Amino acid sequence: MKAKFYFFLRSYFGFSQRESRGLLLVFPAIFLLYLLPSVYNQVLYHQNKERYERYIEKADSLVQAGWKPYESGFFVTDKISGQDTIRKTGQYQKARSPQFNKLDFAEADSVVLQIVPGIGQTMAGRVVKFRENIGGLYNKEQLLDVYGMTPEVMEKIFEYFEFKSGPIRKLKVNQIDAVSLAKHPYLTYGAAKVIVAYRDQHGAYSQAEDLLKIKIFNEEWLERLKPYLEF
Repeated sequence: MKAKFYFFLRSYFGFSQRESRGLLLVFPAIFLLYLLPSVYNQVLYHQNKERYERYIEKADSLVQAGWKPYESGFFVTDKISGQDTIRKTGQYQKARSPQFNKLDFAEADSVVLQIVPGIGQTMAGRVVKFRENIGGLYNKEQLLDVYGMTPEVMEKIFEYFEFKSGPIRKLKVNQIDAVSLAKHPYLTYGAAKVIVAYRDQHGAYSQAEDLLKIKIFNEEWLERLKPYLEF
């Protein structure tokens, strides 16, 4: 039989005896490779079938125990109240973390402020000092005037604290001296001296816009300071 097969390969394909023997050895390997996907699919089919049967058995046992199918899970009927309570199988929800009380930002001291991520002892001290020196905030963005404060940290502050505008501590422009006036974060000592000197020379101010008569000041500067002025 082999001799006929070798003769056939030599006659029709011109193979040598050695090449014919090699081809004879390759045929079984090719046949096995051809069958391998079918065998693999059969193995997967039986495995999946077994898993499906186990799932059906588990589902049947849940139904017999009082569970009823509901979308992606089950709900069970409470035997006492008679109400259906949804209980999703294979899904668990993390318990909600307890939240802190939201305090008014104006009441927060340098210790409590350190609960905010990104706020350490130094920054908390700066924030409180700025808030006290300025006389209260009318806009939360004013915190960006604190040295080292970033928009990201400012937003985090108001995740923990509520912002309420006022009350604002006013500066009595027609009575205050230059040294006291200069303690306000929005005023330099030079600006305070000019304000007092102009007042002494031209008389009391009647409104905030009178400060614009001093040519070094502009409307943008005045708008920021105006909520703190009293005439």
